[in-house]
Amino acid sequence: VALGLYFPRKEYLENVYIDEPAGMPLLRIHALKDSHDEVAHFHLCQNLVISRARSHENNWFQIREKTGLLYLSKSLDREDFNMLSVGNWMPLSKVMLYVFLSSHPFQEKECDSATRTTVFLSLINATAPPCSSLTARQLCFTEMDLSFHIKENKPPGTFHQLQLPSVHHLCQNLSISYKLLAAEGVPFRYNESTSSVRVTQRLDREERERYELIAKCTVREGFREMQVEVPFLVNVLDEDDSPPFLPNGTDTADAVVEFNRKEGTVLSTLTVYDADTTPIYPLESSRKKYTGTIITDDPWISETFRVEHIFDEIHFSPNGSQVRGTRHEY
Repeated sequence: VALGLYFPRKEYLENVYIDEPAGMPLLRIHALKDSHDEVAHFHLCQNLVISRARSHENNWFQIREKTGLLYLSKSLDREDFNMLSVGNWMPLSKVMLYVFLSSHPFQEKECDSATRTTVFLSLINATAPPCSSLTARQLCFTEMDLSFHIKENKPPGTFHQLQLPSVHHLCQNLSISYKLLAAEGVPFRYNESTSSVRVTQRLDREERERYELIAKCTVREGFREMQVEVPFLVNVLDEDDSPPFLPNGTDTADAVVEFNRKEGTVLSTLTVYDADTTPIYPLESSRKKYTGTIITDDPWISETFRVEHIFDEIHFSPNGSQVRGTRHEY
């Protein structure tokens, strides 16, 4: 059975400081559905990966199976940091975790076959800085870009939470609120009570391939107010769901051949557009998708003439937004 659930991000980034308490929430990971009746289950399977060469048993991090909340299951002390860093002098150590996704509760053996995303954790050899010393940017957003991939034709769903669980946990005397700035009619909604962002309808890549929104955050502390805005981008992933089309509706072309034509003379052309896919590399794989054929019973015609296929990327502009596609020339 093809696994339909998928992650809207390829990777997540977060900082972890020494001596943060067990139970500390670090980040929330989301999954989107392929069909309405799926239920997402999250799981950490493997060890921590430290640099490229080494791995270590994961004693510190856990994920809530049903909500995707990654949290500290054990406080990370200085001794732990020294063990997980390449050398004791390092101010920071990067470790990697894999979060796996399944539509039913996990069996350990599934870890190799399931869909996964990567979480990069920066372990910082210092205690968490006081909230008053952080900039609005640090209080509102992590270092990762707010850039997401949503498949076309899939059910609506929540794919991001703007509020940072760790900041919300540590900085309770600050008021931090968000807004999603977008043009009218854009199919995304921000929920103030949960700080989550949802895609509200099925998307169609042939109508629009990319949405550019802005996430705005306001931090209030007493009478002081700070604001910060960052880009919030959604790319729509293609599904091969639209047939190729012909500009004038005909799928054959007649060729009139006169005597003394030189080899290489173009006798006739036929153009086919495909709004659904863009040229893929290696080029042969794009070429194999469509073939041009001369229909004849005459072996001399088959030996004397050939169909050449060239193609290039073009842009269509439905509703004023640019969508990539392919023009095939035969």
